[in-house]
Amino acid sequence: MFKLFGKKKGNEIELHSVATGEVVPITEVSDPVFSQKMMGDGYAVKPSSSQVFAPVSGKVVSIFPTKHAVAIQNEKGLECLLHMGIDTVDLKGVPFDILVKEGDSITPTTQLATVNLEALKNANKQNDLIVVFTNFSDVVDSFNLSQVGQSSEQDVVGHLTLK
Repeated sequence: MFKLFGKKKGNEIELHSVATGEVVPITEVSDPVFSQKMMGDGYAVKPSSSQVFAPVSGKVVSIFPTKHAVAIQNEKGLECLLHMGIDTVDLKGVPFDILVKEGDSITPTTQLATVNLEALKNANKQNDLIVVFTNFSDVVDSFNLSQVGQSSEQDVVGHLTLK
């Protein structure tokens, strides 16, 4: 119907840096599945530290067996995938230490994982920490990545508003 009264309050979600490093638009990720937004819109962090935090508050709904990705859903239905590294599935989880389990409630202060950046480098893998909203077109009204460049873990780097 018509949006006569503007946006509903409470539908704005803060987006946080998942690590200390450089925040970049998802279009700058070298993997075309992400950069061409085939899985949804989002952003990435090129980390300078190994600690990985949650981008949003919500619940851990899935941890991939290869430990390279964690799926999160917030209370309003936003689905968020945190994908650690590019082409890291074949590493069989070795460089990743997951610190949460499925069903855990999390906030941006929750450390989700530790990534061995040196092991990724030695395996010739890029270490981009990619945050993608997999149901973006269904639930997101607007998205603003307001801070690119250097950031610290947990810094607010943008907002999105749900429909």
